[in-house]
Amino acid sequence: MEIIAGTVDSWSAGMLLDVARYRHRVFVEKLGWKLHTRCGLELDQFDGRDTVYLVARNPDGDIVGTTRLLPTHRPYLLASVFPQLLGGAPAPCSPKIWELSRFAAVDLGARTDASGDPYGSSLALDLLSAAMRIVEKEGGHQLVSASPLGVERILRRAGLHAHRMAPPVRVESQYLFACAISVDKGWRPRPDRCGDLTR
Repeated sequence: MEIIAGTVDSWSAGMLLDVARYRHRVFVEKLGWKLHTRCGLELDQFDGRDTVYLVARNPDGDIVGTTRLLPTHRPYLLASVFPQLLGGAPAPCSPKIWELSRFAAVDLGARTDASGDPYGSSLALDLLSAAMRIVEKEGGHQLVSASPLGVERILRRAGLHAHRMAPPVRVESQYLFACAISVDKGWRPRPDRCGDLTR
């Protein structure tokens, strides 16, 4: 398993298209999110030239996970699309606070039943660990995210300091909350499962 970090400027055009295709398959086809898509690709206004992406690939080179990182002193998803999750509080706006969005850790080619996650939560935690290292290198100390409630239990079980920024809100068919996670560059989910991080 390898985890690669980069921006549009540091990657080939093909890599961003692969990410956009994977996001469409996960968020639109599998999870049923109502997102504006085109030609089987999922990209939005927050996918810019300097947006930082993390991509997890299996030994065959297939994408099995991805996420997007944005500093909150620029436009970002939680502040622009889900401000109701902040409970009336001002949205974070600081180069030291980064948003984690479009987070997925699903091997779409794995032969498992539909309800199973072929990597459990370990791949998701590997991605999160890599994200914290990237954000810490950029001077950040906190991640924020619009997350489903189930994420809270996973983070606590993993030993991360995470908290709700406001009470959960029902959005379409699920409850979401604004989640704040303290960046801990030394945290690892499991010593034997750290992804190789390249940029």
